[in-house]
Amino acid sequence: MVFRFLNLLILLPALLFTNFAMAETTSKQTILIFGDSLSAAYGIPKEKGWVNLMAQRVKDNQLPHEVANASVSGETTAGGLSRLPAALKQFKPSIIVIELGANDGLRGLPTDTMKNNLEKMIQASKQANAQVVLLGMLIPPNYGPKYTNSFKSAFLDLSEKYKTPFIPFFLDGISGHADLVIEDGLHPNVNAQPKLLENVWPTLSAVLKLANKAKN
Repeated sequence: MVFRFLNLLILLPALLFTNFAMAETTSKQTILIFGDSLSAAYGIPKEKGWVNLMAQRVKDNQLPHEVANASVSGETTAGGLSRLPAALKQFKPSIIVIELGANDGLRGLPTDTMKNNLEKMIQASKQANAQVVLLGMLIPPNYGPKYTNSFKSAFLDLSEKYKTPFIPFFLDGISGHADLVIEDGLHPNVNAQPKLLENVWPTLSAVLKLANKAKN
């Protein structure tokens, strides 16, 4: 009997530590980045991409969140819409950052279709109890004023309709700067990644603060 009691005393701290570690892991909420090549670190090492930099910042700030990246290079809003249900089921995010639409614009796809796809993604995310952060995009003026204005308005209209935190232009301060893109002239290089993070962080950090306040 004494031997069993001593064994229990030895095992109890280990069991308590294991349960604490499991509770600490399961208590973390997921921030899901759902985008295209701009968030998939196209043309650069993935660890240098803005999403990885954000994950490190979240960790450094000891926030109760972890970052998952479900971005796919070349993705359109149609492709994103088809992938979203599985991503929501897999990651169960408390926050989802939707960064899609650039490839729709580059291909000249109808803005009404793009807007409809984004709207369905916002609706699905909200139904899954995920807070949506929407990243807006602009396209070059050579597509014509009617198309470029319609493209820009699609993001703004949705952010206002669903009252989502919104970054009007994800590539602000990067687009048009040859020293901040790779050889293709389109995708942000390593030096641009911290800027991408800074474009997102003020809005995202405000969302995180509200979420943590509501939780406490």
